[in-house]
Amino acid sequence: VKHLPASIQLGEGTRQPDDAPVPIPHASPRPRPSGPRPGSARTAESVMRRTPQTHRRWDYTQGVVLGAIERVALARKDPAMLAYVKTNMDRWVKPDGSIEGYELEEYNIDEISQGRLLFGLYERTKDPRYRKAADLLRQQLRMHPRTADGGFWHKKIYPQQMWLDGLYMGQPFFAQYARTFNEPAAFDDVAKQFLLVTRRTLDPRTGLMYHGWDAAKAQPWADTATGLSPNFWGRAMGWYVLGVVETLDHFPADHPDRAAIVKTLADAAEGIARVQDPVTGLWWDVMDQPNRAGNYLEASASSMFAYSLAKAARLGYIDARYRRVAERGFDGLLSNLVRENPDGTVSLINVVQVSGLGGNPRRDGSQRDGSFAYYVSEPVVTDDYKGVGPFILAALELGR
Repeated sequence: VKHLPASIQLGEGTRQPDDAPVPIPHASPRPRPSGPRPGSARTAESVMRRTPQTHRRWDYTQGVVLGAIERVALARKDPAMLAYVKTNMDRWVKPDGSIEGYELEEYNIDEISQGRLLFGLYERTKDPRYRKAADLLRQQLRMHPRTADGGFWHKKIYPQQMWLDGLYMGQPFFAQYARTFNEPAAFDDVAKQFLLVTRRTLDPRTGLMYHGWDAAKAQPWADTATGLSPNFWGRAMGWYVLGVVETLDHFPADHPDRAAIVKTLADAAEGIARVQDPVTGLWWDVMDQPNRAGNYLEASASSMFAYSLAKAARLGYIDARYRRVAERGFDGLLSNLVRENPDGTVSLINVVQVSGLGGNPRRDGSQRDGSFAYYVSEPVVTDDYKGVGPFILAALELGR
């Protein structure tokens, strides 16, 4: 894999030179990295070596990588990895069960996701603070503002908006809490979130899902007729399918809406497979506009799709043929977006740092308007956990 110049530390990720994605020639896939394969364990160990403390605050960014490391640890029966997870969670979860830096009244659905790690910690330690912290996050969902038809707002500061990202952020926790602490009625609400967002955002022509929906149709980025944002952002759809497969782990087999939720996954898989890059097996940042100037093959969405399709195929949610789609995607990651470092660690390049809708203007005064130009102008970084966590999950699922 092409060696990059030294990068600048940037929070959970590292900024690539000039915030530019690394171009991938469209001739043939590059050979896989030589030496030990950069699979799930090696990538998890690389994270642990680089960052003894995973993140600067409680949020989904560290939650996704700690959750992936926890799964590797459980699969390998690795106490050092489990200790790493616990140490980084204990930075935030206080002895009384409160969470450092968490404000319930912000009603930010992103803040729920890291709480999924509380269940394993509570099961392994029986420490009541983890249960209390989970109860606190559950209380947010009881009070969280909603659209008229019951959909959770993405955040209080984003009124009447549902983003695909939010389905991953809230629903796997919600379903696991309901199963663990016996709230069967909550599963109706979990199902409602998935079915509502699919009904609002799925484009029947492409099989892809728009990033966001404004129930009020008031946002500058929202179509005045549909309330939809204008483009298909790869990681947003990645969050959606990741949210479905992670939720179904805890969702009752006999629930009347389970089949409908699984169908949303099958519909999404068809659209995702249709826009897979035929040369590299990867996926584009703006999914349906390959090779458009500025667009690039993006690592976090590609990792999410590889993991979600492989797991869904294994569990019979979607046709077994999607396993091959996932394998091609993961091979593309290894061949094009994984970097071998001189110290023996591995890095994941071409991860878009963040993309959202609306809110405050960006530093240059431009708006997060959901346009193609907006998505491809966001910083591109290396080793951001939003890509590394799903990459670890994909490697584990595919036995790499």
